[in-house]
Amino acid sequence: MAINQYFGANNYMQDTIRTRDIPTQVKDPELVKRRRRQIADAAVQLFIQKGFHKTTTRQIARAAGSSIGSLYEYFTSKEDILYMVCESIHAEVERGVTEAMARATAGREALAGVIREYFDVCHRMSDFILLIYQESQSLPAQWQKRVLENELRITGLFVEVLARLATSGELPGIKEEHIELAAHNIVVLGHMWTFRRWYLARHYSLDDYINQQTTFILKMCSNKKNDK
Repeated sequence: MAINQYFGANNYMQDTIRTRDIPTQVKDPELVKRRRRQIADAAVQLFIQKGFHKTTTRQIARAAGSSIGSLYEYFTSKEDILYMVCESIHAEVERGVTEAMARATAGREALAGVIREYFDVCHRMSDFILLIYQESQSLPAQWQKRVLENELRITGLFVEVLARLATSGELPGIKEEHIELAAHNIVVLGHMWTFRRWYLARHYSLDDYINQQTTFILKMCSNKKNDK
């Protein structure tokens, strides 16, 4: 599975990814985007197969069809490459949720639709999401901060949906001070399919998992007893 299967021609990603702070010796911005995508595509497969620490920049350059010298024209370190990979993954997750929100009509069905799209994205990108959790601690502090900001921004999309439905009275069981916690619950339940798929996939289809978790979330947010 190649990262450019999701990101290669994605204009949304290019607008969202904050990689301008990664130094480059190349002046042509379009060339920088294209070559960085190629290098990230090669790197993510190696990171998944070998782990970040066991992957060398020379191996990345070879897999990208580039020389080690050329690679360093676009990235100053292996950590910079990992940061771009993390940014790309978050951008695709955010794109999926944002598009689902735009398609949503009204009512509880809107929340169910956004949850389904988010869980579908988590399923398709499970190897990539697992990579973030396993390897992002290897990033410098400034990049770790960016990764956490991305996680919170995605959670904020669910906060927005929940707050809108709570205000309209369609989720009577959720108090304002609990909306953010409920949004974090949704995000973690999506990630759980990634972390526990070794067990869950043996007992549930993806549709079953999405349907049961969506029912659980809607009941939690609709039960007026939760207000007490």
